[in-house]
Amino acid sequence: MEPLHLHHPLPNPIPTHVSKNSIFIPSPLSIVSNTRPPLYLNNNINNNNIVSHKTLTLRRAGWFLGLTDNNNKKKMNLPEIVKVGDPVLHEAAEEVDPNEIKSERVQKVIDDMVSVMRKAPGVGLAAPQIGVPLRIIVLEDTKEYISYAPKEEIKAQDRRPFDLLVILNPKLEKKSKRTALFFEGCLSVDGFRAVVERNLDVEVTGLDRNGEPIKITASGWQARILQHECDHLDGTVYVDRMLPRTFRTVENLLLPLAQGCPKLGPR
Repeated sequence: MEPLHLHHPLPNPIPTHVSKNSIFIPSPLSIVSNTRPPLYLNNNINNNNIVSHKTLTLRRAGWFLGLTDNNNKKKMNLPEIVKVGDPVLHEAAEEVDPNEIKSERVQKVIDDMVSVMRKAPGVGLAAPQIGVPLRIIVLEDTKEYISYAPKEEIKAQDRRPFDLLVILNPKLEKKSKRTALFFEGCLSVDGFRAVVERNLDVEVTGLDRNGEPIKITASGWQARILQHECDHLDGTVYVDRMLPRTFRTVENLLLPLAQGCPKLGPR
């Protein structure tokens, strides 16, 4: 999930984690560029030896986790954010074996997810968004990110900073019937936003990066981030839940909603 809805210019000076040559238009939910592994077993695409979807997904995960027989592995760059349409974003991810959580491979996934999220920058990321079909999410919202949003928006969204959370095999439970409508964005769906209705109170249980039980009780914007990221683990992207007539480009974000669309905010 991208970090925030920026409706005004960046503060001066530009934060150190943002390139001076880039446009920083975050919004609340999950980029880096790198070369994905090839879609074919070899360079001869006429031999009909095309990798099956399942095999391709596993190969991507293996590429990212370093699961190769090459003992002379080179240090990898951060993985890219997977874009909408890639099957890994539209299928359920697999649970992490609790016995593997402390392994070097799973810890590397977590470290890279945190680095990718912060570099994006974002307030949340799910493992499928970097091509890894495992049930892992990371999220944090900082005072700096929040400071870029208008005060009235921060208040309406009930948005507060929270420290980094790493949750493996999360299970989400809605704790009330209260809901709210706000715009969401996702860097797996570049350049667009849409209104999504989310519950205002949730509880998420799972395991932390040390394999210990963790329980998060969240409300407001943190609850929205948790729902957005947990959706990714079930193969659901925010556009699957959006109010279709609110879908728009970032440039049109401040235009009024069409007649008949519900008002933003709690319902």
